[in-house]
Amino acid sequence: MSKKANNKSTNSSATIALNRRAKHDYFIEERIEAGLALEGWEVKSLRAGRVSLQEAYVVVRRGEAWLVGSNVTPLATASTHIKPDPTRSRKLLLHKRELSRLVGSTERAGYTLVPLDLHWKRGRAKLNVGLAKGKSSTTSGRQERSGLEATKRALTETPYAISTSEEILAGNFALV
Repeated sequence: MSKKANNKSTNSSATIALNRRAKHDYFIEERIEAGLALEGWEVKSLRAGRVSLQEAYVVVRRGEAWLVGSNVTPLATASTHIKPDPTRSRKLLLHKRELSRLVGSTERAGYTLVPLDLHWKRGRAKLNVGLAKGKSSTTSGRQERSGLEATKRALTETPYAISTSEEILAGNFALV
């Protein structure tokens, strides 16, 4: 009697969607994995990869955590007797201790809850939520680059009107 080989795939945490903007706009202090309360058509759409976390955020209301602003596009083959709402608020499933720690951090310490990625874990959809502090506008890459460009321009522009190398050696040059 031989044992059968397990033909299931070993990739139990396949990523469904990433929020790349979160890492750019926030300093991620801590990551927490939360479950999602989903409807059947949403699970089918997640399996097809039709979800976006770009404009999503997490809110704590009345002792519950909610994912707001995520877009789950319904499939064309979704049930006809259900009217799917792609941007509805979805409840996050967390333990009471995790939730109370998140509430304390967001209210007292000034942190923000940001969705980082959506993935499968043992056949269930999970959301990684980041406890994050916002980056100031001076630390964003775009403004740093524009500041560097302005510095380069200022260094390359010469404030002197120099015509020949003989005038430089003699020290005879005028300010513009």
